[in-house]
Amino acid sequence: MKDLLRTEHLSCSQVETLLATARDFSKDPLSASTALANRTVAIYMTKPSTRTRLASESAVAHLGGTPIFIRGDELQIGRGETISDTARVISQFAAALIVRTFKQSDVDQLGEAASIPVINGLTDDDHPTQLLADWMVLNEKFGENLTGRKFAYIGDGNNMANTWLTLGAIMGAHIVVATPSGKFAVKQSFIDRANLIAAKTGGKLEISNDPESVKDASAIYTDVWLSMGDSDAEKAERVKALTPFAVTPKLMSLATKDAIFMHCLPAHRGAEVSAEVIDGNQSVVWQQAFHRRTTIQSILYHLTRGGI
Repeated sequence: MKDLLRTEHLSCSQVETLLATARDFSKDPLSASTALANRTVAIYMTKPSTRTRLASESAVAHLGGTPIFIRGDELQIGRGETISDTARVISQFAAALIVRTFKQSDVDQLGEAASIPVINGLTDDDHPTQLLADWMVLNEKFGENLTGRKFAYIGDGNNMANTWLTLGAIMGAHIVVATPSGKFAVKQSFIDRANLIAAKTGGKLEISNDPESVKDASAIYTDVWLSMGDSDAEKAERVKALTPFAVTPKLMSLATKDAIFMHCLPAHRGAEVSAEVIDGNQSVVWQQAFHRRTTIQSILYHLTRGGI
């Protein structure tokens, strides 16, 4: 496996390998401090980032490498150079490339043209590095055997909903995704692909338009509703459609007694989640943020060594 471009490209055994190494790095971040010695990793981001950038740069440093951060407006790709040519040039200088951008097709093209590992740090369709960190937290809270547990995503049917469905299917888990119908629902193509995977692994996937379908879940996960680029009309439409899906103490009370609240951050308190929930004792959002580094470190370690 050269690249991590899409969550669906992972197998259950590959996920388990990545998480086992990430657990080691969480205990001893410098246990492989020469793995990228005298090598660089390019981190190309066309979207603002807090966790992905910090996690990526620190992961490279812990492996003994030098991160090179590149903004979207700092490459000739913004002036007409092709994605493929950019990938070939970066391959001459870096041991790996981490990309955070809009189009999934851009990441796919970079992976196809690059001779080095390309890692999807987020696209509009997928967010594999986040879900690996999330699965680490599930294992820490509930153990590696998650049989009999149900995990729910609620809110906007966006890239996080897509990725939860996909990784849940890969791991043979019971996943519920509850969104409004229509514009803010998960696209059928992602549901179909996840169902194909679940049919092979024994996973159970439920798609719902009822917020109370999170009942008896061991984890309730949500994501932001609003983005900086949304118009006022778009924001009003989103709030109206998504307000019934806000994670409140009342909604959390439907979950199991040992349930946790999850969010990939940044969060808008009073919108998709109440302050009482995200700042309460069921919240594991800071553990999720911490494991962004351990899992990206694991991905870099294995892909640059041909280890998965």
